[in-house]
Amino acid sequence: MVMNHPTPMSNVPVERLINLLAPDRNLIFNMSVDEAIERVGSGDPAQVREIDGQFALLHREGRRIRMARSIGRPMRYFLAKQKDGPVLIVAERIAQIRAQLERDGLLDQFHPSYTRMVPAHHVTEISLVGCPDPNPLYHRFLISQRDTLPADIDVIGREYIQTVAAEIQSFIRSLPNDEPIGVLFSGGVDSGVVLLLTYHLLRLDGQSPARLKAFTLSVDGQGSDVQQAAEFLRAVGLDMLLEVVEVPASELDYRRAVQIIEDYKPLDVQAAVMTDALCRRIRQRYAGWKYLLDGDGGDENLRDYPIEENSELTIRSVLNNPFFYQEGWGVDKIKHSLTFSGGQSRGHVRSYAPSAAHGFTGFSPFATPNVIGVAEGIPFIELTQWQHDKLYQLKGQVAAAGIRAVTGMELPIFPKQRFQRGAVATEQFAKVFPPNELAYRNVFHEHFQVAAR
Repeated sequence: MVMNHPTPMSNVPVERLINLLAPDRNLIFNMSVDEAIERVGSGDPAQVREIDGQFALLHREGRRIRMARSIGRPMRYFLAKQKDGPVLIVAERIAQIRAQLERDGLLDQFHPSYTRMVPAHHVTEISLVGCPDPNPLYHRFLISQRDTLPADIDVIGREYIQTVAAEIQSFIRSLPNDEPIGVLFSGGVDSGVVLLLTYHLLRLDGQSPARLKAFTLSVDGQGSDVQQAAEFLRAVGLDMLLEVVEVPASELDYRRAVQIIEDYKPLDVQAAVMTDALCRRIRQRYAGWKYLLDGDGGDENLRDYPIEENSELTIRSVLNNPFFYQEGWGVDKIKHSLTFSGGQSRGHVRSYAPSAAHGFTGFSPFATPNVIGVAEGIPFIELTQWQHDKLYQLKGQVAAAGIRAVTGMELPIFPKQRFQRGAVATEQFAKVFPPNELAYRNVFHEHFQVAAR
């Protein structure tokens, strides 16, 4: 690490950096954590882009702080003031920042909206130079390379699924050979791809697929996912992997989910409620289980969301904006939230935080820079000709072609359904979840004991 030459203390404020990130939460497959941190410290986006995996990293050089993360790990910071100089606190969670401020006697400076999320796929650079503090500088390390793949579903599918498989293989090989692996499994396209690839890769490495379980949530014994998951596994001859996890509706608590993900967007809270319930029951059954895979990010990569449900979107905005569902409108746009970031960069806490809260190490292969980079090369406009129905069919076509090419198996495909909808009966859903965002916002502000702003 490069150090500054000593300067008389009378001319320099005393700066503090409090790094609360847990290094062992990183999943870096091609280098050590220390080497990855040095790459972030280089300030060279090309060096950071070479880091493979799921990470949140920080480097300090004198007064200059550089931070970088993938979508798979949240990374927040807060700049507090002391008479001796600024204090930068970096953590996964807003609650950790609040607790540190309280320990330091600085709680009066806290408000959740004053915390900042490091945007995914950027090196964020901050200088601790006192008041007034300069804005962070953002240097993108995942560059949009659009339309690099031919308009051929077989070619796209093979390239995309091979890249997903490589990430899963790296994850598996980073684990002890005797550790079991769970997949949060609904029987949908994305969790189906993850399960089939994991099974295929375990067998390729000569390992027993008995290490693998497909955990499917059912609330009060209801929900369409249970039937869908069973049909999926029967179709591919893997019935033995299914483990249904039944949870009573009384355990679905959106208030707890808001506190876990520290956010209030309804769809993310709803998904987090189900992930929380599923992970809690898995933990109760298997006290020593550590590792979970999921398919979060597959919808974002293939832009498979119903545009009609959001009045702010058009198919042109979805297809014309690079990394749109992964990053939102972009860090240089007014709509970008400094507190929460945007797109899946914000929303991925719906998967990460509940699994972490119950002591699991979760991994989402679709959310890694390598996989997102391949997805960005798909010629969406040429393949869809701006037609909604063709866009909504694309993910299944690409995934099926890729699974066929990589594993030789046929991917069962069912109608798309959100996780929070498939795990519970329709009538029960309305009883569990409030109908509008205000209820979730109120819980968020109550949690941090601040007035809504």
